[in-house]
Amino acid sequence: MRSCVSHLFIIAAIYLFSGCEAQIMDFDNTPRGNFEALWTIMDQHYCFFSYKNIDWDSVYQAYSPRITNTMNSESLFKLLGKMLEELKDGHVNLIASHDMSRYWKWQEDFPANFDPTIQKEYLGTSSDYQISAGMSYKIFEDNIGYIYYSSFSDDVSDSGLSYILSYMAICKGIIIDVRDNGGGSLTNVERIACRFFNKKTLIGYISHKIGPGHDDFSPLYPKYIDSYKGIRYQKPVVVLTNRGCYSATNEFVSIMKYASNVTVVGDKTGGGSGLPFSSELPNGWSVRFSACPMFNAEKEHIEFGVEPDVEVMMLSSDAEKKIDTIIERARVIINNKSRE
Repeated sequence: MRSCVSHLFIIAAIYLFSGCEAQIMDFDNTPRGNFEALWTIMDQHYCFFSYKNIDWDSVYQAYSPRITNTMNSESLFKLLGKMLEELKDGHVNLIASHDMSRYWKWQEDFPANFDPTIQKEYLGTSSDYQISAGMSYKIFEDNIGYIYYSSFSDDVSDSGLSYILSYMAICKGIIIDVRDNGGGSLTNVERIACRFFNKKTLIGYISHKIGPGHDDFSPLYPKYIDSYKGIRYQKPVVVLTNRGCYSATNEFVSIMKYASNVTVVGDKTGGGSGLPFSSELPNGWSVRFSACPMFNAEKEHIEFGVEPDVEVMMLSSDAEKKIDTIIERARVIINNKSRE
């Protein structure tokens, strides 16, 4: 998987950056010029127009009349940020020295299904759990392992993962909690996920833009994950999810659904399947956007999230008692599987 993803990153980056640089030269550093540059960059390189049924020409017609060459930078930034919100994409940001536009409704419009104060009841004090490879972990009293990984930006090591899985070899099964993990490195996704596969497995596809048209894409390239040659986990695994699982975490959950011993429990993930790239406007502001669509092994889009195998929402009646409904369901599933 790593070589496949890296290769496609290079192909897409060469195309995207060479194309965007040429466009910038065609627009001057005025409010109108920056608007036209941003709209054109997105028009030629954003990858989800058709899938999301977005009429980008209509967006142009709606926002273009609002551009005046007397508007200040703050007004221009707010207007361009509003235009980008039409894409409903958490990977799309306009970045200036004073602000960053963002779209967070993929998480904000849904129940949290994660409470750090309740999680502390499970982890205990700092002396009750261990930290390694970017993960907080412990073994519960019912002999079920619990791992919380808050960000795929936190690098994991093979030696750290081997220690954690060896430490939990005595457990009936393990819970991997990635709720509120907003993403990070695909390398870390692969490094963790390969511990749960016993053979090379097809886990999805990726494509990239090959022309300026909204539907100008390369053929789908298959993505595989290799089986780790060392310690792998064979007992039941439950992955906990919520809408805060985005980008690389969305990909991790999609991959883990293809591991035979894994059950995904919780809420649908937040999505974010497009690999992001960046370009620059004439005034120096940068724009980040989804450029390469990624799919699951059934060639289905996962931009709007991955469904859990077992949907569970946190109950307010449990929360009042400092009980995490989703963790408790995971424990039931592992206990039941251990008796099969």
